[in-house]
Amino acid sequence: MKTVQTSMLMLVLWVGIPWLATAADQKVEGSTADHTKFEELQRDFSNGPEVTKACLTCHTEASRQIHSTKHWTWDYLNAKTGQQLGKKNVINNFCTSVSTNMDFCAACHVGYGYKDESFDFQSEKDVDCLVCHDTTGSYKKIPGLAGHPNYKIMEWPPHSGKFREPADLRKIAQNVGKTSRASCGACHFFGGGGNGVKHGDLDSSLTNPKRYLDVHMDRDGLNFSCTECHATENHQLPGSRYSPTASDDAGVLIRGSKDGRNPATCQACHGNSPHPSSRDKLNTHSKKIACQTCHIPEYARGDIATKMVWDWSTAGKMDEGGHPYKAMGSEGRANYDSKKGHFSWEKNVIPEYQWFNGKVNYTLFGDEIDPDDLLKINDFAGSPDDPDSRIWPVKVMKGKQPYDAGRNTLAVFHAAGKDDTAYWSNFDWGKAVKVGMASRGVEYSGEVGFVETEMRWPITHMVAPKADALQCEQCHRKNGRLEGIEGVYLPARDSFPLIDKAGFTLALLALLGVLVHGLGRYIAAKRRG
Repeated sequence: MKTVQTSMLMLVLWVGIPWLATAADQKVEGSTADHTKFEELQRDFSNGPEVTKACLTCHTEASRQIHSTKHWTWDYLNAKTGQQLGKKNVINNFCTSVSTNMDFCAACHVGYGYKDESFDFQSEKDVDCLVCHDTTGSYKKIPGLAGHPNYKIMEWPPHSGKFREPADLRKIAQNVGKTSRASCGACHFFGGGGNGVKHGDLDSSLTNPKRYLDVHMDRDGLNFSCTECHATENHQLPGSRYSPTASDDAGVLIRGSKDGRNPATCQACHGNSPHPSSRDKLNTHSKKIACQTCHIPEYARGDIATKMVWDWSTAGKMDEGGHPYKAMGSEGRANYDSKKGHFSWEKNVIPEYQWFNGKVNYTLFGDEIDPDDLLKINDFAGSPDDPDSRIWPVKVMKGKQPYDAGRNTLAVFHAAGKDDTAYWSNFDWGKAVKVGMASRGVEYSGEVGFVETEMRWPITHMVAPKADALQCEQCHRKNGRLEGIEGVYLPARDSFPLIDKAGFTLALLALLGVLVHGLGRYIAAKRRG
């Protein structure tokens, strides 16, 4: 087996994405500037930073604005918990960590050259304008190039016999425009290693969806781009997976107001009473139930399965010839990959439901864990007594991932690279973990174990038409959607035996009274007549 490998399967999935081509060669609409006429763009560019320099001649403040965003820093301080989060600090149960595989993971960074901590976060020319503002659909950042596209012809995927032409930076720069579902989705649809893998409610089916999939993004209807809800100012995008807004009772938000509210909530557009007065009982539900609970009855509804289980511990099995292999499932996606272990996939998934107040606590690198218990990578806080809590739909991702058994802490490992330290070169977990831990300045104990983990993701996209929203009986019955929700009385689900008996007794006595009274009237009428 060759000792030099190049990339994870997740990175192969970045290649040849057909939905990106649908935007190619389309005229930029709604713009007040024709970039093909700009003198600074009337030349060929040898690399991305040269394009950015040209952009900055007009958009003088753009790079400095980007420097303060999460898309640039990959860092986030959660004010609710005090935890320092972001992609550099959080370990998940998908590809686990970007910190030891940066030159590959940086294909989703909004900059050029981010391969390690020597990256200059103050550099203006290294901001990537094109990754968000390309409208041609041809701009492609290749994993392994530290956030750069390929500037010369390149075989991709490696050893595939397929070749990718270099990015036409001149054409792309002359056709920049507003962000779109395609440009945002180039990263967010493919988080966790492939199309629809991570979130469950974000995948490439939302690039040009029909109304049944999402009433807001419906290509023939409202046709919302991402920034219709995630309204941006100075390149700051509201909304956070690390600290979501679980409840919002402040009513409609006037765009442009400076009250600090998150404009990406349902209430920011629909208010606190979105249903007509004839159905006011539904409006009262919003005091305890998130809008998403009823209006997103299932996720992964766009005919693209989402990953529900990832077991890293089984990686390393070989076929009869001693070579790595993949076992494909009926959905055409791998259920087993020698380089990654076992997976399970699902479509049209009914969410799990729980109380959630927006506070999320993470298990971070260095935190001591109990490997004998199920480890919650993130824990959603909330309770029925908390006025900020609502019943939310969530995706629960189950995993089994490596930890340092000598220290009882989650491990980070080197999983992608053009060197023999990538773990699948010889399936040496010890080597991969040692390199990964060293990159974080931590000495590895020499013992690798695997711990069962669980991670939660709030479901908030793929909003169904109202005709497909949950009906009353789907929750108000035994074994319904909210069977596991405690602390709230649900008619038809809940009962109190003594009260029920008393009620039935009173009803029976009332019925007997009516019958006796009716019989008396009948007898009296007979006697008179």
